[in-house]
Amino acid sequence: MSTRPFWVLFILCIVIISELLIIKPTLDWWLTESIATSDIQYNQVFPNASPQPERIVERNDIKNFSLIRKIDAMINEDRIWTSIYILLFIITGALIGVLAGSILFRQIIKLNDHLREWSTTDKLISLLGLIIGLLISFLFLPAIFTITSVKSPLIMAFTGLLITYGCIMALLSMKDDIKYYVIPGLSKDAEVDDKIQKPKILDTNVIIDGRISDVSQTGFLEGKIYIPTFVLEELQHIADSSDSLRRARGRRGLDILNQMRKDMSHDLIIKQSAPVDPENTEEVDARLVKLAKEIDGYIVTNDFNLNKVAELQGVKVLNINELANALKPVVLPGEEMSINIIKDGKEINQGIGYLDDGTMIVVEGARKYIGSYVDVIVTSVLQTVAGKMIFANLKSVQEEEEDLIDRNIRNYSSVRPRKKTR
Repeated sequence: MSTRPFWVLFILCIVIISELLIIKPTLDWWLTESIATSDIQYNQVFPNASPQPERIVERNDIKNFSLIRKIDAMINEDRIWTSIYILLFIITGALIGVLAGSILFRQIIKLNDHLREWSTTDKLISLLGLIIGLLISFLFLPAIFTITSVKSPLIMAFTGLLITYGCIMALLSMKDDIKYYVIPGLSKDAEVDDKIQKPKILDTNVIIDGRISDVSQTGFLEGKIYIPTFVLEELQHIADSSDSLRRARGRRGLDILNQMRKDMSHDLIIKQSAPVDPENTEEVDARLVKLAKEIDGYIVTNDFNLNKVAELQGVKVLNINELANALKPVVLPGEEMSINIIKDGKEINQGIGYLDDGTMIVVEGARKYIGSYVDVIVTSVLQTVAGKMIFANLKSVQEEEEDLIDRNIRNYSSVRPRKKTR
């Protein structure tokens, strides 16, 4: 729903309040001073009173004047300039109201978005703090101001707001200690880790990658998933590229988002944000980090540079590549396995195969077995930046080498000369 009608009504209310609380007292003071310093005759203001041609209006008389009577008196004295001044006062009040109302309305919208991201516990505790703050204000503030002889309603209202705000912040700071005792139905056993439930923000690369859809469907990625509008704009820009490869990548990313929205519409949220230049990846990354700080969320990515920049600024990053590497099976030297040799390696007689997770295995002497499965024995494992590399030998060759070594050891032991003993 559009907020424009609410904005118009809100601005109108603030303008009226500004006119009544700021402009009216100021106008009343100006009229009082203008009448007191002028030579307005008493009978000009009170034509029905007994004739007093020599009497000039004094300050004691002005105290009993209403605002309309003061305006009428000044208009009778100087119609043009009085009308101009009054009009300037009214316009000034309207401008103050529009400016203050616009700023206040934007802050209310931000507060509303922030409150939507609060947990139910935070909302209930804030409501409890609001009730306590209002009770303290209504019960104790009148007595305190009576003792101190303070009669200004603005000061009383401002003090009440400070007390209420302090109560809300105090209870929120102690929510972990009091939510189990104040809110029925909550227990420590049912506590959900806030870190797991923090919102996740997807960047463009991880959407195009596609694995995030499978991860989210498995249930390992909990909490709300945010898609900023500037990420959608970048995806659309890639999908409209003249380069066929980039265009295919962008369209694939949009298809993945549509599929995720159908599968988990209750968790996927499009986060409205100001537009950025899709060509400037640094600006997009900076906005992602800023948004993660604003909503206290995590960035989900597979971009190495964004990962480092976010970590430097204290933003938690969930890297899909790191997750994939962590889920790869652990292979130890001496382990046996069956591998399909797909292609030849860089060195002579080497064959290359892959595990189910994509880990490459280099098998010595397996070039002639390309296109068939062979039994191999792992000799070593190398961890690189790109992932793991496994080196292995053919099981038959490895067994022959081990038998040869055993025979050599036995032969050496049998022909070794004995020491003579005396």
